[in-house]
Amino acid sequence: MNLRGEPAHVGRHCGGRRYDVTPEVVAFYADALDDHHPLYERFAPPLLHHSECFRYVGEWYLKNLFGNLHAQQDWECFAPIAVGSAIATRSTIVDRYRKRGRDYIVNETDFTDAADGRLLVRSRTHQSFLPPKPEGAGDGGYVVDEQTAKRKQTDARPPFPTATGEDLPSFSHAIDQRRCWMFSGPGANYHNDEAQARKRGFPRIVVQGMMSTCFVSQVMLAAFGEGWLRGGRMSVKLTNVVWCDETVVVRGRVRESAAEAARERVHCDVWVDKPDGARALIGTASALRA
Repeated sequence: MNLRGEPAHVGRHCGGRRYDVTPEVVAFYADALDDHHPLYERFAPPLLHHSECFRYVGEWYLKNLFGNLHAQQDWECFAPIAVGSAIATRSTIVDRYRKRGRDYIVNETDFTDAADGRLLVRSRTHQSFLPPKPEGAGDGGYVVDEQTAKRKQTDARPPFPTATGEDLPSFSHAIDQRRCWMFSGPGANYHNDEAQARKRGFPRIVVQGMMSTCFVSQVMLAAFGEGWLRGGRMSVKLTNVVWCDETVVVRGRVRESAAEAARERVHCDVWVDKPDGARALIGTASALRA
């Protein structure tokens, strides 16, 4: 495969920025996600800058954007982000691999305290790309349409969830175009504009995968409070497309717990259900309990 001109290699530094964590920025996130937790008076949502890695797509995306998909997302929370503080970010390519005919790039973005350099949050984003098209080939057809997405739920998959513990608080979210614009704006793209979605090979607006991970963070914060902000982990796979104007339900269930120093780490299964019963996200998350 000819990869000349593709800059995405492991170790490539993609960029970084500095942000002030203001009450207004936190309030915008809370409104966009319908996530209003009392802790947000002191601490920012750990996924406040959920899409930071996508600010540097020119540094780590492959050239063929037709049909690219967000495949997997990992988050680690090491310490709360204080409202009124400033954070610095650093984005790096940490892995590249091929699987089932697609090329995957893994971008790691660190969020640190701008004053003392402490690591606060870490994100790892697995983005998948179709192989380069032959010269002269057009972008005809859809990569994933609604019927294909529905068929994915009948594919043979291991049972999930298998956790048998207590259920965590669940949340239902109606995702309309306003929410898509707030979450994935301000520029037009296939996550908020139907014309752009069709250019990328999709019949409708594709809800950004990061939104589902933010919903999982909401579930974990509701269940564990500061134990999520000070030690939370999430590793999830995006298994089905969520379309604009769908309503999803976000759930979690305790699998097991284990001692971690003087505290307890609680391991959970987490998932997002679509209206037709398909699972849009499945994975695991854990948090600390005193």
